[in-house]
Amino acid sequence: MLKRLKVIATAVLAFAVALPAGAAQADPGTPQAPATCDPTQTTPAYRNKVPTPKSVLGFDLGAREVTSAESDTLLEAIDRASDRVVSGTLATTAQGRPLKYAIVGRPANVTRAGLAATEIAVKALRNPLTPSALAKEIARRSPAVLWVTGNVHGNEESGADAALKTLYDLSDRDDCAARRILDNAVVVILPIQNPDGREADTRRNAYGFDMNRDWFARTQPETDGKLELLRRYPPQLYIDAHEQGGTAYFFPPNADPIHHDIAEPAYDWISNLYGRSMIDEFTRRGIPFTNRDVYDMFYMGYGDTVPTAGFNAAGMTFEKGGDSPISTRTFEQSLTQWVSLSAAASHKESILTTWHGMYAEALKEGLDGKLEPNQVYNPGHEVITQVPDRPVRHYFLRADDPAKKAAVESIVRRLQRMDVQVFTLAKAVTLPDFKEYGRPPARATLPKGTYWIPMAQGQKHWIQAMLGEDSYTPFPYFYDVTAWSLPLLANVSGGSSGSVLLPAAVPARQIPAVVSPPAPVERPKVGVLALSATSTTTFESLGWLRHRLDREWKLPYTTLTPADVAAGRLAGLDVLLVPAGPATSANNALGQAGRDALKAWVGGGGRYVGWSGGAQLASLAGVSTATFTEPTSDVPGSLFRVQVAKGPLADGVGSTAWQFYSYDPLMRASDPSQVVASYPVANSADWYVSGFQIGAEELGGTAAVLDEPVGKGHAVLFAAEPNFRAFTDGTTHLLTNAITADLPRAHAPRALDTATVTPPATTAAVPDREAPIRVTVDPADKAKVASVLTGFGARWTEEAGPRGAVRFVVDNPGGLGLDEHPWATRLPSTLRTAGVTPLALVLP
Repeated sequence: MLKRLKVIATAVLAFAVALPAGAAQADPGTPQAPATCDPTQTTPAYRNKVPTPKSVLGFDLGAREVTSAESDTLLEAIDRASDRVVSGTLATTAQGRPLKYAIVGRPANVTRAGLAATEIAVKALRNPLTPSALAKEIARRSPAVLWVTGNVHGNEESGADAALKTLYDLSDRDDCAARRILDNAVVVILPIQNPDGREADTRRNAYGFDMNRDWFARTQPETDGKLELLRRYPPQLYIDAHEQGGTAYFFPPNADPIHHDIAEPAYDWISNLYGRSMIDEFTRRGIPFTNRDVYDMFYMGYGDTVPTAGFNAAGMTFEKGGDSPISTRTFEQSLTQWVSLSAAASHKESILTTWHGMYAEALKEGLDGKLEPNQVYNPGHEVITQVPDRPVRHYFLRADDPAKKAAVESIVRRLQRMDVQVFTLAKAVTLPDFKEYGRPPARATLPKGTYWIPMAQGQKHWIQAMLGEDSYTPFPYFYDVTAWSLPLLANVSGGSSGSVLLPAAVPARQIPAVVSPPAPVERPKVGVLALSATSTTTFESLGWLRHRLDREWKLPYTTLTPADVAAGRLAGLDVLLVPAGPATSANNALGQAGRDALKAWVGGGGRYVGWSGGAQLASLAGVSTATFTEPTSDVPGSLFRVQVAKGPLADGVGSTAWQFYSYDPLMRASDPSQVVASYPVANSADWYVSGFQIGAEELGGTAAVLDEPVGKGHAVLFAAEPNFRAFTDGTTHLLTNAITADLPRAHAPRALDTATVTPPATTAAVPDREAPIRVTVDPADKAKVASVLTGFGARWTEEAGPRGAVRFVVDNPGGLGLDEHPWATRLPSTLRTAGVTPLALVLP
């Protein structure tokens, strides 16, 4: 085993382990913080070498929220005045605002040479082949790398104000509490992660992206630049400071579910080092706090899961109640930051040594093909899904389909840019147990040129998080989606193997930036219809589309409203794209004049391409004969294999694709020949679901995509979002084809008239909803749930749930996110107190 370990690991990893002489050593004569120094009760002592925030801004931090420009001004002023600080810009937003960061530490550690030494040191510690004795010496001599970030949601401001307070204190304080942090760490501070959203007072950025969902996909420059700086200075602690409804403060321990392949020592730090330290401090001060009930560590798009799975850091989400005044919010946010930094500094050597140990253990797990099992962390919970007991030593991505070249390379690039070692096979390899995605294991031969990603490397946890075919949801609580496998999202061929082998392979070339799916070859005149000016669903779906059109495809378009359609402004357009949104209210906004204009335009040769609410609108307006019905299943966000029929829309897609689905209405075509993509019959060979589902068999045989000839034109409809968060590249390829493909006309096209059209009853019955709360329970718990919801003053609809269950669909006026909602964070604990164990609980 040891010989095999050395052979494979040497082939996979080639990192520097040498630490330059004099790297990151203490300044001569610098007084060390005494062991008894209390981090929060020590009286701050300032050197008065750095201008105070008030002298720069004209007010104290916490007196009011700073603007993005004021934050930049203060950060730069501190940098100019302090020899402990250097600063830079890691990205520029869509609206041209910089993302400013600062690095603070002892002067010797923040020089160019000092930072270079820290980079080399952490690189050596991330190398699982670094001998443990050397790792201990590096841990003794080198600082930890600790990150403090705020304001990823633009309307959650106080984390940024507190981060500036932390920066100021570390830049100028000279007491024992500050010196302990400075002696043992370099601290990277990124006050504002979303300056465009901060200035607009919106949760999302200028393109409608919730950037605390964008981490693994890194579609936005704000996220991409941040991750590149994280690669340069990989953290052992990552703080992501948010706000939530109410006045209480949330910090870890986290809620279940927790992703299975997170290194256990990192989670132990989160709960038992940092969580315990904050519990003690808040308890001592009598400040109300919560933990465990709401914020999970499952979806790999958060500012806690990605630092944890991708860097073995203690990634932590902090949530301060936004109903408190800014002075209170700033104080409590700065308190958690200071307590956490102090705890890390007090345990620096053991943290760095353990951090290296996690990479070494990941290598061993990869060699053994061991996936971490599922477990639950909160009392009273039980695992509902276990990780299969099957060894996984390798992942493979086929590269022999020219139509999928960009899609495959986009995955490889994402892996490489998270320091995953990727190889290409120099010879074909035959595997006795190749498990193609969504298929049972079978004997298979993979050709030369196939990408090989061995699990035997330090980034094993990240590889599993990105390439695993399922997330294996351990507990039925959902704050976000449950499926995100990169190969499924991109619809590329690949799979895994547990075989012990060392194939002939060479390191893959570094993949440059790639556009996937490629831009439409044709350049039609495109209109984009926004169904609502206030809907969160519209804002997001429209923003994800605008990102594709503006940034990736460079395809001009005209944005329209229902009033524009009614006013006859479709003239001259070839294609009308209609993203998700509230269909019924949009139909009402169109009025009869708008419906007539829409039908006339499509019948005259226009192409209507709609999805989710945009697809339902086509039915309501009389453009399409498709019908829509509400689902009874519980699917909070999973990937389903769909069968794709041959034809122009399938060009470059293949015979199957993977559709992202989340409580979308079921779509049925009036003519089976119109169906382009459909869900397989449940339990058939093609049926496969990545992610959580109960009762999803009802999707079997329904349409995912249809193409209906309408007069001289076409209605191409997607039942669900094909461009979810701009990372479902596989179904976005279908959307690309829908824009430009040469679609055949029907032999006897359906004629349209301008008479008032009554939509099919099933379609008319689907209500408009904005991010509702869903609680699915056994019928015996129905009265208890109703009592809980009544106590919150909620309004809801009772529906038939899957397999005889009852589902409560709770109104969420304004489509508020969980952070913004006045009581949703308290719902899990209140249900538990009432004796209710939900079958599924989906929060907004």
